[in-house]
Amino acid sequence: MQLFDPKNPNEKKKMIAAAVLGVAALAVLGYVFFGGSSAKPTTNNTTPKPSPTPARIVNEAQTLVDDPSTYLPVNYTPIVAAVSQADRNIFAYYVAPVTPLPVVIIPTPTPTPTPPVVINSLMPANVYARTPTDFSLQIVGDRLTPGLRVSIDGRDLPTRFINPQQLFTTVPATLIANPGSRQVMVKSNDGKLYSNAIVLNVTPAPTPNYAYIGIIGKPHFNDTAVLQDKGSKELINVVRGDVVGGRFRVVSISENEIVFNDTPLKIKHPVGFTADAANGPQFRPPVRVSDEEPPQ
Repeated sequence: MQLFDPKNPNEKKKMIAAAVLGVAALAVLGYVFFGGSSAKPTTNNTTPKPSPTPARIVNEAQTLVDDPSTYLPVNYTPIVAAVSQADRNIFAYYVAPVTPLPVVIIPTPTPTPTPPVVINSLMPANVYARTPTDFSLQIVGDRLTPGLRVSIDGRDLPTRFINPQQLFTTVPATLIANPGSRQVMVKSNDGKLYSNAIVLNVTPAPTPNYAYIGIIGKPHFNDTAVLQDKGSKELINVVRGDVVGGRFRVVSISENEIVFNDTPLKIKHPVGFTADAANGPQFRPPVRVSDEEPPQ
């Protein structure tokens, strides 16, 4: 079989086209491998401008110095940078300034000085109000001196020195006329020696728990009083000299009042005639004459 027919025009055209393509391929390969590295760099034919000589520079500078008209005024306006606010940071959130609180100065308390004289107790420490007579008061303490005086509620009393641990004084009945507490201390006349204060308690005196609700008149003023116990409501008849409640002696009976005397304390307690409905019916029979006999 014959591969190429030279007499066939189509076959000739194919062969020419193949030859042209082969030559073109060889040219491209030769340019890639050999043509890029063989190019010569282009040259710059521009001649650099020569720099001025030093003599020219010196002459121009001298001309400026000799001719002041060549100078131009310079207007300079300084720009002051803004001051940033306190506690201000462009990279943080705004923080409002904190208003400082007023400083409260608390004074240091002054310690109470220790008294140079000490009293520890009183004998008696409790008394009853309205005691009719003066009574003796003993003060027990330490570092007591003969120059000290006992003072009750600011009133100085005559004082008797026994020893450095003991003083005596007499308290007037007028100082304990009313219930309450009394401040007792000892001090010198010049005030340099003084003691702590201690309390004398003045308590209300016991009172009869009876109501005076009636009277029975007898000859020779030997009247009989009718009393009612406020607790049990029991009625009792008493005459002068009788003792009720174990301590209250009847010393006086009249149509207006009955008077008791506290036998231990010597305190008198007047009790008025009462018509209080809570104490029962009022009982006051008529006073009989001396020639009448009391009913049997």
